[in-house]
Amino acid sequence: MDKICVLFSGGKDSSLSAILLSPFFEVELVTFSFGITDSWIHAQESARAIGFPWRKLKLKRDLLERAVEMIISDGFPRNGINLIHRNAIEIASEKYTYIADGVRRDDISPKLTEREISSIESRLNISYISPLAGYSRKAVDHLAKSYFIIEEGKSENMKKGDYEDEIRAFIRNRLSEELIYEVFPSHIQSRVIALKGEWKWARKP
Repeated sequence: MDKICVLFSGGKDSSLSAILLSPFFEVELVTFSFGITDSWIHAQESARAIGFPWRKLKLKRDLLERAVEMIISDGFPRNGINLIHRNAIEIASEKYTYIADGVRRDDISPKLTEREISSIESRLNISYISPLAGYSRKAVDHLAKSYFIIEEGKSENMKKGDYEDEIRAFIRNRLSEELIYEVFPSHIQSRVIALKGEWKWARKP
């Protein structure tokens, strides 16, 4: 069975992608970190809870600086987060031929265009898969609640191993707390803390 890397934050979207891919691939969850915070620990805990192997890969600080400059210039996070996501895929391509994420149909970021995906696949000689690309948030919520016990809360309060956490920390430490709320709209995020009882016995330890 071929191995696939699922870019993993610990949230319900990337967790659901891992579950959906598991009949067809040997799934390995990968969380990227700039080393600004230890938020990757929360993704590691979620990976352990759903029974998949996990690893951490490092992103360079200068990429974070470029992304933050872009976010502040734009006044919104989409392009900066997409920059990070593209770089994460490129780094993952050094170790994996198949790379997946938890991007939904109605996501704004991270989300690559069809042209970007074709270019990345051709240039890096990989297959990029988004299992949830045809699913709305409502549909994903329904499926995720069938599989997982989920913790939800406002993005600024959630303990989760995603790009946004370290971007927020960088802006807070280098610039100001107030600027975070100017560029990041308030939204709800999730973290998977366990498989539901009827599913946990189906997962290998």
